[in-house]
Amino acid sequence: MKITTLLTRTITPALLATLVLVSAVHALPDPDGKPADMSEPVQVFIIMGQSNTLEFGKVKGDKEGSLEHAVKEEQLYPFMVDESGNWTTRMDVRNVHVMGSGGPGKTSVKRNDWLTVSGSKIGIETGIGHHLGNALDAPVLILKSSIGNRSLGWDLLPPGSPRHEVETTDRKTGKKITLVTPAHKDEVRYPSWTKGEVPAPPKHNWHAGLQYLGDVDRAQKALAELNKYYPEATNYEVAGFLWWQGDKDRYNAAHSAMYEKNLHQLFKSLRKDFGAPKAKMVVATLGQTNKETASGNEKLIIDGMFAFGKVHVDDAAVVYTHPVSMGGASNGHYGGNAKTYMNVGLAMGEAMVGLLKND
Repeated sequence: MKITTLLTRTITPALLATLVLVSAVHALPDPDGKPADMSEPVQVFIIMGQSNTLEFGKVKGDKEGSLEHAVKEEQLYPFMVDESGNWTTRMDVRNVHVMGSGGPGKTSVKRNDWLTVSGSKIGIETGIGHHLGNALDAPVLILKSSIGNRSLGWDLLPPGSPRHEVETTDRKTGKKITLVTPAHKDEVRYPSWTKGEVPAPPKHNWHAGLQYLGDVDRAQKALAELNKYYPEATNYEVAGFLWWQGDKDRYNAAHSAMYEKNLHQLFKSLRKDFGAPKAKMVVATLGQTNKETASGNEKLIIDGMFAFGKVHVDDAAVVYTHPVSMGGASNGHYGGNAKTYMNVGLAMGEAMVGLLKND
């Protein structure tokens, strides 16, 4: 694929990594400002995970790392601005984010607008929405239901997950121990415990999988009021799930070891809970994790992700984000570098389009 000449100055290794990805997205035309074909059901794509899915990419700033600098100075993502230099708006893609802590209940609507750049931050939904809006004639709804600091092995543990025993090494003593992970709805205080111990009772009525139930419920309630979130829409189908998560699990050896199994169960549960037996799934790896040199818990997680993709080869894709991340780590939100969030979102959107075309 031909790479359009964009720069007249020196291309750094980091910028070259960006250009490799952007070469694929130069085929994306500028949004035409037209609405979608409303005779078709709204195609819903649900983003879930933890804080990596939230908006942490800086929009403003003169220094490298902001979206403004990437677009205006580096001439990246040309579809993001019109001829006058204003941010483009897609009238065929809605961008919605609902959030709440814990189970079903109070919901905060963080976003409910057409896909554009507004406010001080962007997230992966921007790149995802541009790819899907360009590929589909049907209306597209990007529906994000997530909050930060949540683990797949505990807070987001999906229904049907049993207890597991994991052989590992105690970091303090160096001795072999067996950890037990909770089952879905286990009312225990800690996300894992040593085998033989009686797990302490929970605080604040929390249980394993409570955040999963809440995030799913918040998304379902948004879909039940479809025309509130996509004007004039009357019906929809959930076409796909997008998952960028794993940071909190990497601090727990048992959760890291069980990541693949939990990911399989997550996909199964999401399809069931949203009545979408054919929905696709895209999983993105943690940006700082190099699959060639990873070790410890991070290796367990990335290996689990790739193994998941191999099992569901026709229905799921795994996006390796390390080559297109601009530095930093998931626990620091990649330093707020907008190019990381654009690149990862574009890669995830492209992967989802590929899955839909294969179908």
